[in-house]
Amino acid sequence: MKLALNGGAAVIPPGLIKKWPPVDETDEKMVLDSLRGKNHAFGPNCVAFQEEFAAWNGNRFAVFTNSGTAALHMGLCACGVGAGDHVITTAYSWSSSATCILHHNAIPIFVDIDFDTINIDIDKIEAAITPRTKAIVAVHLHGLALNMEKLLAIAKKHKLKVIEDACQSHGAQFKGRKVGQFGNCAAFSFNQNKSLCAGEGGMFVTDDEDIYRKALQLWSFGETRTPTESRDYHAYALGWMYRGSDLVAAFGRAQLAKLTRNLEAEMTNAAVLNRRLGNLKGLITPTAPQGHTHTYYNYTSRIDMKALGWSEDPKLMRDAIIKALQAEGTMVGMWQSFILPHMTVFQARNAYGNGCPWSCNGAGDGVVYDVNGYPAAVRHCETHFGMTVPLRAPNGPDVAEKVADAFEKVFGNVGQLDPHAIAAAAKEAR
Repeated sequence: MKLALNGGAAVIPPGLIKKWPPVDETDEKMVLDSLRGKNHAFGPNCVAFQEEFAAWNGNRFAVFTNSGTAALHMGLCACGVGAGDHVITTAYSWSSSATCILHHNAIPIFVDIDFDTINIDIDKIEAAITPRTKAIVAVHLHGLALNMEKLLAIAKKHKLKVIEDACQSHGAQFKGRKVGQFGNCAAFSFNQNKSLCAGEGGMFVTDDEDIYRKALQLWSFGETRTPTESRDYHAYALGWMYRGSDLVAAFGRAQLAKLTRNLEAEMTNAAVLNRRLGNLKGLITPTAPQGHTHTYYNYTSRIDMKALGWSEDPKLMRDAIIKALQAEGTMVGMWQSFILPHMTVFQARNAYGNGCPWSCNGAGDGVVYDVNGYPAAVRHCETHFGMTVPLRAPNGPDVAEKVADAFEKVFGNVGQLDPHAIAAAAKEAR
């Protein structure tokens, strides 16, 4: 069968895969009602969104923010992390999982991932703990929760705070409990790509009132009173402006009402792909260990180069397969192409100028960001690709079946690909 990349017919017809997120009359009404209201800043929809999200996720407190990154920074501050402290995080994630640490003048300490789950390798955390370590940013990546039982045991032993980065894992569970219920606090994102989309925005959650109060202070200019209270507009501590707006909250509330069934659609569609693709030669499909409920925010696969008989640069073959799958209409892509320690801000060790925070009072002594120290993360970076939209509502199992057909076609005809020629053509097109 001739691949579409080489002139054959594409498996998936144009228009079959519907865009994300689905917007209906409920979304339109709530946003228009907000627009016609009196408060377009931190208004009534923001307050209601906080209450509704806290109830949905099972938390005592929730604070609506302008991004998941802001919520992460709030967590670092509220947990008492300060200048020169060390904070452990994963070597592979979105940059905010580490830059949130820099935002509070602390230093990220990276730990390699477990290749199977793509999450931080919990068994390697203790070796990374230093006398300066104060916390762990525990990232639940791509819709898969960490083993929080193991992680919390380490945190308790070493008296470390735990900030859950649940920005990609709304509704993911470990042993029947949703992420965001385990650590001292947690952050969620409502960016365009997230399973709960408000365009942008985020939520900080916690069950600890003291942490909640400290997070609020950072969230709103360092003040001690929120916009819903009588404010004196006095800054009592270092603060930012991390509040969300009423229009965004209105959209978020409308989408939250549909979140549970949207997550069910993601998992149903992923089950089709797992059934169809699990034994496909050369393809490594997502893992869901026992006790974990995977929501498949991103259906992230890796390529087994050895199984395909490819011994050259793995990125060449990976990129060629992505091009072939895209030509078949699958909407796959590559998410994060660098491991975090490889990013310039960490290699240059110069976030604030003059080498700060690493140069401040010896805080960076002994901290090394050697890319070779994270082999599983590097291997993942060189072999992975993923997709989101085809698994999302309103797309159903019929779309997932067609996507599986396209995967089978490409991986069954890998011999038709010339990775070197494809790379050269892509370079020339740029």
